[in-house]
Amino acid sequence: MSKESKLPSRVSGLFNVRREEVLPVLLSGAFFFCVLTALMLLRPARDALGMQRGIEAVRWLFVGTAVVTLLANPVFGWLVSRFRRVQFIACTYIFFALSLVGFFLLLVAAPSAVGTTSGEIFYVWFSVFNLFATMLFWALMADRFALEQSKRFFALIAVGGTLGAIFGPWLASVLARPLGTPALLLVSAGFLILAMILAWAVARSQGHPSATEPSMNQEDLSVIGGSAWEGLKAVLQSPYLLGIAGYVILMSIVATFLYFTRLQMVAALGQDVDMRTAMFARIDMLTQIATLVLQAVFAGKLMKRFGVHITLTLLPLTVALGFIGLAMVGTLAMLISFDAAFKAIQRAITRPARETLYTVTSREDKYKSKAFIDTFGYRSGDVAGAQVEGALGRLGMGLAALTSVAVPLALVWAALGYWLGRKQQDIARQTAPVDAADASPRDRSPISAATL
Repeated sequence: MSKESKLPSRVSGLFNVRREEVLPVLLSGAFFFCVLTALMLLRPARDALGMQRGIEAVRWLFVGTAVVTLLANPVFGWLVSRFRRVQFIACTYIFFALSLVGFFLLLVAAPSAVGTTSGEIFYVWFSVFNLFATMLFWALMADRFALEQSKRFFALIAVGGTLGAIFGPWLASVLARPLGTPALLLVSAGFLILAMILAWAVARSQGHPSATEPSMNQEDLSVIGGSAWEGLKAVLQSPYLLGIAGYVILMSIVATFLYFTRLQMVAALGQDVDMRTAMFARIDMLTQIATLVLQAVFAGKLMKRFGVHITLTLLPLTVALGFIGLAMVGTLAMLISFDAAFKAIQRAITRPARETLYTVTSREDKYKSKAFIDTFGYRSGDVAGAQVEGALGRLGMGLAALTSVAVPLALVWAALGYWLGRKQQDIARQTAPVDAADASPRDRSPISAATL
């Protein structure tokens, strides 16, 4: 074998990706890079506009976001029921891109109309946009790749998102001064359009087609059907999907506890905006570095070696230990370490592992049920976490009280993650008539949500 032929094999072995899978994985990573770049270009503006009326107002913006997300879910479900996969993906991204153009025209043509209320509207809109954009990406990943594949390279694909999360803020800092802040909305819209094109390429890319396998294009030509509310019904009827929803809600609650703890500890340092910005930037920098290391070195190997059930317990156990440490030490350094560890594990390990749970569900559940869980389920957890944290604060109860709530929730969360991983293994055994190592999305016949 020549050196030229050995090199692709070595690269494939290093990243645990077979030669025929390289193109779909690269396209998926580029897709996620564009999505996260579009989001991170605008997140600083979202946070700045949302905090104009103080931290208490942010708690109620969480409520507004949850309501809007609930209203948006049947609309998305209708798109999934009536259009082919590539079409409803394109419709979703085009809608958000056109919304960004609309906000740009408002900022340029009527800057005097931009105030606190319009800033809060943008905060809610962006929060919904953030959830649907990432949800749709991972739904396509769960639909495109089999369970065995997802364990090997979902974490690798997530590296593309991390690079986008780093590139987005950097690009915003470079372009904000010469082009102006409103122009960033158009740049973000451009990345969304590019993400839509890459989504089409991912859906159409072939792993290793054969004459006995139907083309992936047949899935693109088929309409999922059903009603707009099938996602909600499926979640209520399936213990497995209900367990995924519970996992997401518990994660969102404790993440919100940590979010407001960070806001309050940084706010206590002083009113200087530059100081706060530098502190948040330091936390984000540590988070991104830790995330990249985990994704590139450990994440894929963890799922492959220990299984999804063990991997899903890592973040809850980190939360339990982190809040105990924060209650005992209570320093800003401890907060920064805890926050960075939480986000790094969440993005690098937990998110890819959680997305593998959908690889054993039906195509309808991958889009409809997942949309409900990853959007409204997530935001309802935000609301619950924000209100509980606010109530404890108003009662004058400090970090120790918050820890007494967070730790038991984390332990329940860990137990649920372990059960979900085991349940996924059972479903995979029931629905995999071929050898798992050679399985593809065309090989498996997922059972419906009602039987999960």
